[in-house]
Amino acid sequence: MEKLIELEIFGLSSNHSQSGSFTLALGEVGGARRLPIVIGMFEAQAIALEIEKIVPNRPMTHDLFKSFATGFNFDIERIIITDMKEGVFYAKIHCKGAKIETDIDARPSDAIAIAIRFGSPIYCTERAMSEGEVQYDELEKTDDKKVPKAPTQKFTTKKEPSLKDFSLDKLNQMLDKAINNEDYERAARIRDEINKRN
Repeated sequence: MEKLIELEIFGLSSNHSQSGSFTLALGEVGGARRLPIVIGMFEAQAIALEIEKIVPNRPMTHDLFKSFATGFNFDIERIIITDMKEGVFYAKIHCKGAKIETDIDARPSDAIAIAIRFGSPIYCTERAMSEGEVQYDELEKTDDKKVPKAPTQKFTTKKEPSLKDFSLDKLNQMLDKAINNEDYERAARIRDEINKRN
């Protein structure tokens, strides 16, 4: 079996070269290599919501997948980014049930959004890493890790007026409104401000 490299999510940033897309930076656990993957806005939002632990008022597609799989006693053991061809990454979701174990083809963005909901590890093949890797040797190293930090920015792309001027009650009202309007980027910022005060 081909060697697998475990990855972790290092950051999510807007992609300036492709409007409406984002770059998901994955990093080799215990190594310096990074695997940047360009993903769509919907998948970026699904990943950011789960990382930020924001619960939408209605389940999103990846939440539905988790409910469906859990309802039928299926678990996601791991996801593997298997290959990169002509700039496009390919992935498989490894599912396991009581009587069956199978791999399902998926886009890496969907596979990762599902993996983080199940707490499943993310891997890539050496082949995929070799094709798509980027080295960040010149970047500042983090204190708690011996690996370079991937360049990231907030998931947010809009300029936000200061939330510091609002009362806690007003912030809670704004949070409810943002979630109801499915404005999850704004909800994340408001939630962060509320957490600072608690």
